[in-house]
Formats: sequence, structure tokens, C-alpha cells
Amino acid sequence: MSQFTKAIVVTYPDQFAKDEVIGLAEAGEYEVVRVVTQKDIVRSSYGVGSGKAQELEGMVADTHAETIIIDESITSSQANNLAAKTHARVIDRERLILDIFAKRALSTEAKLQVKLAELRYQIPRARDEVRHSTKGEQAGFMGMGEYEVDLKFRSLKRQMGFIKEKLDKSRKVRDLHTTERRKLGIPFVSLAGYTSSGKTTLFNRLTTESKEMSPNLFTTLSTTTRMVEFPKMKRKFLLSDTVGFISRLPTYLVESFKSTLEELHYADLVLLMIDASESKESIGIKLESCKITLDELEVDPNRTLLVLNKVDLLDSEARSKIESDPLFNGFACVKVSSTRGDGLHQLRTKILERTDPRKLAASLDTTPSH
Repeated sequence: MSQFTKAIVVTYPDQFAKDEVIGLAEAGEYEVVRVVTQKDIVRSSYGVGSGKAQELEGMVADTHAETIIIDESITSSQANNLAAKTHARVIDRERLILDIFAKRALSTEAKLQVKLAELRYQIPRARDEVRHSTKGEQAGFMGMGEYEVDLKFRSLKRQMGFIKEKLDKSRKVRDLHTTERRKLGIPFVSLAGYTSSGKTTLFNRLTTESKEMSPNLFTTLSTTTRMVEFPKMKRKFLLSDTVGFISRLPTYLVESFKSTLEELHYADLVLLMIDASESKESIGIKLESCKITLDELEVDPNRTLLVLNKVDLLDSEARSKIESDPLFNGFACVKVSSTRGDGLHQLRTKILERTDPRKLAASLDTTPSH
């Protein structure tokens, strides 16, 4: 891990928060050398208590950490104050997530979405940044009598408008593809779920069962969309992988990626992945985060199938009872192991049942427009 940047993480005391932010830090190419906990993170001018800030200063000196990651949203002033105190770069949870997305954005559309999220992140921090750049001095009048901060806001909003126009064009193209797909009667199944729940592993499992790939069909859809075919049954469907969800995901980030995530809204069936091998507390938190995001995207719960993944990691008793857990009330469930292959036959059967062309045709008349 020598290529990773050493970082100290400040997070909440519960184990879920600690595990998640360490995972995020590692995804952002940081080596976590210390984990510091505090019940109230955003109270003071440092974003942490003054005593904790003093403690962090010593830790930076001891560990030679270059970055402090605060597992919460903090202001530019708080970040600047803590950076000056500790002599380390300070970033918050939102900045960390944005950096991860920026590194992994490959397509033009994904890059635009990350840029839009970046601008939305900057807007509430623009005033602090301008004040910091002038070292606390009152920003003077500039051309046309406008304050420097006002010019910054105008510039950010102009850039946002430009990017939104481009993303809107992408959205219209995707809507056209959706219309054409419906005319051809090919069901669309979309994988959703918490990050690291095993979505991509399951995606690979299901798509390798396809005996025929059709690269010319819907070529402008995401490169993670593939055709899955069952020749004996003369049935086929499109399967798409999507961005993983995460707890405390900022609303503006969901908004920025809405043009891609809206595939979930239009899907005939959403496979909502959950890692069933985790603790009940962790599953509950992650499932609630997924439900909130799906609600924001106006995904019909009746078109959702809960996929309890990694059941091979459970003992036989837990495996036999998992789907009857009250946590999953209101969901149709299927148990699988995407790595070992357990339950895949049952999952395929459920997918075929839920995407029966006759049922889908009947539901189209009652599906509200978006």
C-alpha cells in the first residue's frame, strides 16, 4: 500500500460508520493509519472539538499522515482551520466520495455527472473559499460593481447550466432507446444495491449464461448493459449494472447521476442486492439507504426483487431462515451466492416470471409517466 496516501480518519463511534469510511478511504487510495472517533463531528470551528484537534495535530506528527478525512460534511472554514492546526490536508466525506467517482468516471456522460456534482459541492462553500483566498479581508467591489463572491456564484451556475443541457440531451437519447426497447418487447432488468453487495459478480454470472451477445443492439446504453438469452424458452432480457448506493449519500450527488440512475425507474424489474452475510444492524442500515435512494428515483416497489447475496457465508440454520427476517417484510426475496452459484436457477426463474411479456404489456397501461 506504499502508493497510497497516509490518512487519519475521524468518524462516529459505531462499527458500521468506522467500517464504511475505511472502505471509502481505501477506494480513494488512502492508507488509513489511525481511526479517531467523536460523537459530534461538526460542532466547532475545526469540525471536531478543540481537544480532538490538538490530538490530531500530534497524530499527524507521529504517523506522517498527509490527509485527515472527516466522515461528515464540513465547511471550507472548518477544513481550513483544522488544516492550519494540524499541517495536513483536510477533506470531508462528500469530497472523498466525489474524488472516488472522479477517478472511476470513464464515459463522457459519467464525467459530466461528476463535474455537475463537483459544482453543486462548491456552491455552498464558495463564500468561505473567497474569504479564505483574501485572508479574511472584505472582498472589494469588482467590475460592474459586483462582489467577487457573486462572480464566483455566477460562474458556477453558468457551468452547471451548460452541463445540465448536455446531460438533458443524453437523457432524451436514453428515453428514445427506452421507447424503442418497449416496442421490441425486450424486458429491461437493472441491478441496484449497496456498494460491495456483489452486484458486478452477479452481473458477470448472469451474462455469461447468455449464448448470444448482440453488440449492435442499444449500443449507446451503458457499457455495463448486456443481453441475456434463454434460447430454449425463446426469452431474453437486457441486464444492466448501476452505481452502488451508500449511506448518507448527498442528495445533490443522486441528482447529478439521475440521468443514469433513471434506468432504475424505467426498468421492468430491479434486482436490489443485499449482502446477507453482514450483521443485522449493517443490513438494516444499508437496506434503508437503498430504499431512500430508490424512493428518490421514484422506483415502483412492486417492480423490485430483493436478492440476498453471499448466503454461502452463512451457517445452514441462518441460511434457511434469512428470508423470513422481519427486516425484509414487504419484499419478494430470493437467496443466492453470486460467487458459488447457489440459487441462480431460482433467480433466473423469478426474473422470467416477473418479466413475462404478457404481464409487462398489461402493466404498461397503468404505469405513470415520468
